[in-house]
Amino acid sequence: MKDINWISAFLEAQAAELGAAHNTLLAYARDLKDFAGWAADQGLGFDEIAKAQIESYLVHCDAQGLAKSTRARRLSAIRQLFRFAFDEGLRPDNPAIQISGPGRDKRLPKTLSVIEVDRLLDAARTHGRSPADRLRNTCLMELLYATGMRVTELVSLPVAAARGDPRMLLITGKGGKERMVPLSPPARAALGVWLAERDSAEDKARQKGAPPSRFLFPSRGKAGHLTRHRFFQMIKGFAVEGGVSPDKVTPHTLRHAFATHLLANGADLRSIQTLLGHADVATTEIYTHVLEERLKELVLEHHPLAKDPPRT
Repeated sequence: MKDINWISAFLEAQAAELGAAHNTLLAYARDLKDFAGWAADQGLGFDEIAKAQIESYLVHCDAQGLAKSTRARRLSAIRQLFRFAFDEGLRPDNPAIQISGPGRDKRLPKTLSVIEVDRLLDAARTHGRSPADRLRNTCLMELLYATGMRVTELVSLPVAAARGDPRMLLITGKGGKERMVPLSPPARAALGVWLAERDSAEDKARQKGAPPSRFLFPSRGKAGHLTRHRFFQMIKGFAVEGGVSPDKVTPHTLRHAFATHLLANGADLRSIQTLLGHADVATTEIYTHVLEERLKELVLEHHPLAKDPPRT
C-alpha cells in the first residue's frame, strides 16, 4: 500500500504543479504499477530499492522483449518518481539518478504525400452515416491538416475557440502551454459549416433537457467530446475509402505531413516549431531528415543515372 500511496502522491503532484495531460498520467501510472509489482515480487518497497534493483528491473523488461522506447519511458517514470520522493523527503537519496537508459531507436516519422492527404480529405467529405457526420469528419480532417494539432488537442478543442470565424485558433497543448495557429481558407469554411450544424443539434438537445457542451466535437461519452480512439478508427476508415494504405495513416501522421509539407515549401524550422508547440527545436529538426530521405528516394526512383544500365 505504501508504494501505491507514493504513486498516487506523485501523480497528483504532476497534475497540480506541472499540468501533466491525462494520457501522460495514465502512462506514468501503468509504468509505475508494473515496477511496483516487480518490486513486491522481490520483497521490496520503494523506500528500500537501490540502484542495483532498478537496473535488475530494466534487465527484466529487456528479457520480456519490450522495445527500447518502452524501457526508456519506464525508466523516465522511475527517475521522476524517485526525484519526487527525494524532494518530498520520502527518501534520503535518489537511487535512479545515475542510471543510464537504453536510448531510443532513431526512426524517421511516417508521413504522407500531398496527393495522399487530398485523398483522405476527399474521403472524409463522403464518409459518415448522416450529413452531420460528414460535415464533422470534413471539419476534423481540415483542421488537423491545416494546424498540425495533436489528436488530443483536436478532439478536446473548446467550441469557444471557434467562434467568430477565426483566422487563428488558440490551442492548449502539453503542460497547459498555449499557442496560436493560423487557419487556411478551406479549414475556416469547413469549421463554419460544422459549427452551424453543431449549434443546431445542441439547441435541439437543450430543448430536451440535455446540458450544453463546451466542446467543438461533442459526444455523449464520459469525456464529453469525441475520443482519440474513436477518431483513430475513423481516420483508418478514411484511408480505406481514399485508397491510402491504412498502415501508414494515423492522426499523428497528418501532423507529420503538416510539418514536412511546410518545410518542403520553404517554411523555416523556428516557425514550424512554434506551430507544432515543440519545446525544443531539436525535436522539429527530425523533419529535415524526413525531407532529405524523401528527396533521396525521388532521385533514386526517377533520375536516369540512378538506374542500372541495360545489359548488352
